[in-house]
Amino acid sequence: MIEAPELIQTLNSYLKPEDILQVEAAYIFSKSAHEGQYRRSGLPYFSHPVAVATILAQWHLDAQALSAALLHDVVEDTKTTKQEINHRFGKPVADLVDGVSKMERIEFQSKIEAQAENFRKMLLAMARDVRVILIKLADRLHNMRTLDVMQAEKRTRIARETIEIYAPIANRLGLNSIYQELEELSFRYLHPHRYQVLAKAIKAARGNRREIVRKIEDAISDRLRESGIEATVTGREKHLYSIYKKMLGKSLTFSEVYDIYGFRVIVRDVSACYLTLGCLHNLYKPIPGKFKDYIAIPKTNGYQSLHTTLFGPFGTPIEIQIRSAEMHRIAEAGVASHWLYKSPDAAMTEMQQKTHQWLQNLLEIQSESGDSIEFLEHVKVDLFPDEVYVFTPRGEIMSLPRGATAVDFAYSVHTDVGNHCVAAKINHELALLRTPLNNGDHVEILTTPNAQPNPAWLNYVVTGKARSHIRHYLKSMQYQESSELGERLLEQALKSMQIDPEAITQSMWDEYLKRTGMKSKQDVLADIGLGKRVNTAIIRELLSMNEPMAEQKPLGQIKISGNEGYAIQFGKCCQPIPGDPIIGYLHKGKGLIVHTTDCSAIARGRSQPERWVDIEWDSMAPKQYYPVTLRVMVANQRGVLAQAAARIAEAGSNINNVSMSEDDGSAYTSLYFTIQVENRIHLARIIRALRTIPEVVKISRDRAPTPRN
Repeated sequence: MIEAPELIQTLNSYLKPEDILQVEAAYIFSKSAHEGQYRRSGLPYFSHPVAVATILAQWHLDAQALSAALLHDVVEDTKTTKQEINHRFGKPVADLVDGVSKMERIEFQSKIEAQAENFRKMLLAMARDVRVILIKLADRLHNMRTLDVMQAEKRTRIARETIEIYAPIANRLGLNSIYQELEELSFRYLHPHRYQVLAKAIKAARGNRREIVRKIEDAISDRLRESGIEATVTGREKHLYSIYKKMLGKSLTFSEVYDIYGFRVIVRDVSACYLTLGCLHNLYKPIPGKFKDYIAIPKTNGYQSLHTTLFGPFGTPIEIQIRSAEMHRIAEAGVASHWLYKSPDAAMTEMQQKTHQWLQNLLEIQSESGDSIEFLEHVKVDLFPDEVYVFTPRGEIMSLPRGATAVDFAYSVHTDVGNHCVAAKINHELALLRTPLNNGDHVEILTTPNAQPNPAWLNYVVTGKARSHIRHYLKSMQYQESSELGERLLEQALKSMQIDPEAITQSMWDEYLKRTGMKSKQDVLADIGLGKRVNTAIIRELLSMNEPMAEQKPLGQIKISGNEGYAIQFGKCCQPIPGDPIIGYLHKGKGLIVHTTDCSAIARGRSQPERWVDIEWDSMAPKQYYPVTLRVMVANQRGVLAQAAARIAEAGSNINNVSMSEDDGSAYTSLYFTIQVENRIHLARIIRALRTIPEVVKISRDRAPTPRN
């Protein structure tokens, strides 16, 4: 029998008798399992799952979710197993309990990793069934309401975790009241002194405001009644944390923030919303640029309202939200007002579709994230989406976080669009991929089949989806190219040792993998290509140490074509080009770095001779362009820069960058051109062209180019 009056009263108001019996069975089982356990406050531990279930009952959750809420700590804190829950209450309840339970029985390398893995598990379970996060939010809400008994350090950690993860998730799912209460409680424990000061200031100012609020409410109600509009008008009390954020973000004083009065007008339907807006704009003058239509373009969490700011009596700013009763219900209950799992065959509302899409994105991000911490980083980005709304070429509205670029848009459309994008058209004009998007932009992405993600994109994308896809692609490409380079380096070492490649058998590889813990031969080759392992050392380990090793001869040369991709890089210190004598250095984690043989970097790396590799240019490689920086000393005369640029262009080269030395009053100055060349012959042709300019005094390659203003 359920002995919690508030819970049983709420259950009787909406559940069927057979469903109440299921919840009652979970209640009895959980109470027995937690017998003898107490919370830090001294109350029986069972009071916590009852409180969580009561919160969920107020949201009218089903019997399975309420049973899981009552049982959510039994697997974690008692000897009860998931299998036992499955046997007694069914698989759906067991899966919900498992999704909410923490993974404290698994050992992690660090507290941060354990925390990230907990979130990863919870969010992925939530992607499969949204009830998981609703139970977790109710669990966190009750814990935050009873946080006083915890030690100060633990209070701070839990509050920060709540404001960084749980409150944004509640907001993302449209659970407005939960979102605001979690933020308010987090603020109270993270900044107790600021919280107390603000709470005291609000209490002192509240009496002065009451009369002004009543007068404005009466004026709005009278005007709407005269216009024949049925409406409920209420003054909105500002939340402490929202006041604090405004003060902090806009550098405002308390009085400047608190002197803005907020009202909510709830009307019958959408038409009445817009009629109300017109009436209020006639009653008080609207402040330009302070109107937002979230009815025509809802927020991603399904929130709909008209927002307008008016000049009230005596110039007092008034913020007004206008919405229908249905919109108000969704604004308060969010995704809890339309269960995704209740009728899977029914047509989902627009809010459900958006929520479902976000949950599916979590699964997509998880599949491409390297670890739990990286996954959490991507999700955090998506939990703070100060949105911009843009249009696709078909006129569909797409929501993206503030600061999102054309690349973010491309990945939001489809992964393949993102991976192969080369340019964008914003409002029908060509734009760079890094261009930030603004509200109302019309965006079209241009793609080519051979294009691929650029590592530089990671510097400016803001969505978790774009970031995870780019990283995943780059890791895949680097792995593939590094393993191919590693295979070439291994073959080179085998030749130098006069060892037949067939002598390295599969059984040797199997034994090596078993001994080292590596997953596959491919992983070993990738490590060689990335410079993490030395080829000759691996060969010695593969072969029996009892057998005499063949005399090692100088290694043969590896041919470089210049288009190997991520596995081979060219030293920025010396900018090698075909025709230059070159040598390769196996940099740990970066792969093979190509230097010219006269580069100063060689002297610094001679202490590790095993990492240097003989390489040469492949004369049969397809045409490729390489950057070279030229220093051109010229007489200080008008037009010389234009002449030099023209000669470079005429010689078939493109200029990437131009800079010059500071003007020191001398008759001469140095121009620095970073240009694209095919090889040394092409470079020589450009240099000859530049020497035909009378003002040119000296030309040389700048071997260690540095940024210049």
